[in-house]
Amino acid sequence: MKDLKVGVSGINAVDNPGPGVGVAKSLKEWNKDIRIVGLAYDAMEPGVYMKWLIEKSYLMPYPSQGADAYLQRLLYIKETYGLDAVIPTLDAELPLYIEYADYLRDTGIANFLPTKEQFRLRSKERLPEVAEKIGVKVPKTVSVIDYKGLAEALNEVGYPAMIKGLFYKAYKVYNYQEAVEKFNAIVSEWGYPVLVQQVVNGEEINLVGVGDGEGGHFGFLNIKKLWITQLGKVWTAVTIKNHKMLEAAENFVSTFKWRGGFELECIYTPEGELYLIEINPRFPAWVYFATGAGINLPARLLMAALGEEPPRDWDYEVGKLYIRFTDDFVTDMGIFQRISTLGEV
Repeated sequence: MKDLKVGVSGINAVDNPGPGVGVAKSLKEWNKDIRIVGLAYDAMEPGVYMKWLIEKSYLMPYPSQGADAYLQRLLYIKETYGLDAVIPTLDAELPLYIEYADYLRDTGIANFLPTKEQFRLRSKERLPEVAEKIGVKVPKTVSVIDYKGLAEALNEVGYPAMIKGLFYKAYKVYNYQEAVEKFNAIVSEWGYPVLVQQVVNGEEINLVGVGDGEGGHFGFLNIKKLWITQLGKVWTAVTIKNHKMLEAAENFVSTFKWRGGFELECIYTPEGELYLIEINPRFPAWVYFATGAGINLPARLLMAALGEEPPRDWDYEVGKLYIRFTDDFVTDMGIFQRISTLGEV
């Protein structure tokens, strides 16, 4: 375990941060001798330069360039530096990792990922099905493919409304002109269909966990958002224990036998109703909150990937406060030059 080398993606700790830095911090707190291998998609991802946390970084080809190039890059890292396990944290790369999970394990790169069918549950079109099975509600949602359908859907759900892509992007709109603008933006980037969703007012509460793939789990952490950025990212939050959400999470992992990390995003209304808003099939950017509250979920996922039995206790204190802050540091331009020209540093 002393020379364990673990690849972590999503090390873009920017205004729209990935989960990678939180995962890396969690793994280091579990075992300071672990060496983190940063899997970056851009030479300017801050994690590349955080040498006190991420010892080695590599530029990765985009998954859209095809599986062959991506897998060859991982095998190159395995052969030249070492790569014992990988924790992918970005939606866009997960289909590739899931497709080749067995192949990676056969080459000695451990992983612990959802199945293809579990990954498909993240589609917002599947939310009503999931919500019914786990005992919560879902906002009224209409799938549209043209302006006529958009207008009819807005008349049905009312204003304000959410305009959402099937997998990515969500905008709150207050009139038809705004809705058309956001509809066009989503279509140009992600295609059809576009979802028009009712806005539900209440507290934004989230939950992060790791399912064991057999109907159980290795721990949950339930939070309430206190302050979010303009991009909707958690900036401050507090630990809570909303019994409806905890029960829904238990139902989620037992019903779907979820394997790996996940996040549930919900709205809890003043009337005491819980609405499922989104399912994320990986750790959220705020995953370090769980570690700070005493439940090191990234470490537990890694243990499961390596064939060990992780702890299953997950009691935590209500009222723990999570604070995200900006920081800066000065480093050498040579790091940028090497990662840009050699693809590794």
